[in-house]
Amino acid sequence: MRVAVTGLGPVSSIGIGPAPFAEGLRAGRSGISEITSFDASGFPRRRAGEVRGFDPHRSLRRLKPEHWGRSSQFAAAAARLAAQDARLDVDRLPGGPERAHAVIGTTSGESVAVEAFTAALVADGFAAVDPDLVAQLPAGRLAHGVSEELGLAGESVTLATACAASNYAIGYGFDLLVSGEADVVFAGGADSVCRWAHAGFFRLGALAAQDCAPFDSDRDGILTAEGGAVLVLETFDHARARGARIYAELLGHGLNCDAKHPVAPEWTSIARCIRIAHGNAGVTPADIDYICAHGTGTPANDAVEARAIVEVFGEHPPPVSSIKSLIGHTMGAASGFGAIASVLAIDKGFLPPTVNWSTADPDLAGIDPVPNVARPAAVRVVQNNGFAFGGNNSIVIFGAVR
Repeated sequence: MRVAVTGLGPVSSIGIGPAPFAEGLRAGRSGISEITSFDASGFPRRRAGEVRGFDPHRSLRRLKPEHWGRSSQFAAAAARLAAQDARLDVDRLPGGPERAHAVIGTTSGESVAVEAFTAALVADGFAAVDPDLVAQLPAGRLAHGVSEELGLAGESVTLATACAASNYAIGYGFDLLVSGEADVVFAGGADSVCRWAHAGFFRLGALAAQDCAPFDSDRDGILTAEGGAVLVLETFDHARARGARIYAELLGHGLNCDAKHPVAPEWTSIARCIRIAHGNAGVTPADIDYICAHGTGTPANDAVEARAIVEVFGEHPPPVSSIKSLIGHTMGAASGFGAIASVLAIDKGFLPPTVNWSTADPDLAGIDPVPNVARPAAVRVVQNNGFAFGGNNSIVIFGAVR
């Protein structure tokens, strides 16, 4: 069974919708700004990739935004955009809405709502807490919001495998389709900028002072970010029967978990995950034209990822760029945005750049980060990397339609 990508739904700091997002990638546009979603005045580092101007009332048709947390709004809005892009009417699916599923990844769930709940509880006790706020707390609301917004009646699953979660969701969607359990899957991720994540990465010493500069010798960390990224996945038979445009083929995926360290990645485990993904997708290292990197911009993560890539691909791997330099680290949505960028690379014929790059790191010899300017290219097969704390690794492979 072959799996098609027929719709893209990015809600990001560089563009909302496939065309604006693609334009932002091509232009190397930065979505980084001073934090406004919470009072960041006490932090020495106060920049993030917030989605400015996001109005859920413009995107959502069925959900009432005031009853849903920001991450669920992102997820549902991204899914709505993806459905529109795919020209998919769930109410008219041959197999019915029971054959359409929602799988959404996240790191923080509805942490903005959790922080608001905690503040109200500390200030005035349980009696003062708004019951509607309590209803917004479960992380499972992200996938549920997608199902409610689109009228899906299949599985509604939220996966909390941190910064690799969207790739886990896409991989799970692939398995649902290949196994015959689904005709359509809305897969991706969503997260919101929140105080606790910003504080946590600051205390880890992982926040960049100004800009995120993956693979640069002077890189100094991540920038927290937010958004929603959802792809429409369908079986080829289903997509072709309804005359859908097919952007690309989802060839396969791989995942593993070494659980070696809470926060430090392990290069041998990542290399194994790459090989698992290649085997599942039926490709070899020589087939890969571009790697959409996890590329957080921390000294350790980029070095480990580069070492794993060189281990698998040899001294001259394909170009490797990181869109986190543009939009920041969107946590559970990160590999979802990477997946959309990967599909656009195939469909539009360009490699997204790694911006803020100025100086080669001698320890990353062989890595071509596509520095600063998007590059025209004939892209046939793309590897999209997603790695997370605890050694949770997930990689998906996309290919041009044959």
